[in-house]
Amino acid sequence: MSEADYDWYGPDAATFGDRVAGAREVAGMSQAQLARQLGIKKSTLLGWEQDLSEPRANKLSMMAGVLNVSIKWLITGEGEGMSQPIDEMVVVGDFSEILNELREIRTEMRNGADRTARLEKKIRLLLERGEQV
Repeated sequence: MSEADYDWYGPDAATFGDRVAGAREVAGMSQAQLARQLGIKKSTLLGWEQDLSEPRANKLSMMAGVLNVSIKWLITGEGEGMSQPIDEMVVVGDFSEILNELREIRTEMRNGADRTARLEKKIRLLLERGEQV
């Protein structure tokens, strides 16, 4: 696969957050500037770019308009958007192994966060029951 054929932001290569960050950079906007345009906190945008949370439909639509990409591209990597980062003119190697490992780490982190939340809930319930005894 040649560099020109590589889909940097496609569903197998990038996440929603990667596409938001990439489109923001191509638009020449800082996180603070985009957050201000969308009427959100910078920390909210950071959460989206780090795939820790996702925007509601109205903010997603607004963001697509501000960044001049389609909603479909932001969500899936397909449709009207970008094909490669603006500064990515290096020869593409086989990064699939690294990307797979990163996805595994992200999944493990999400699972750990879910597990932590369940344990916190159990502790709260046990404490509430203990107070009632």
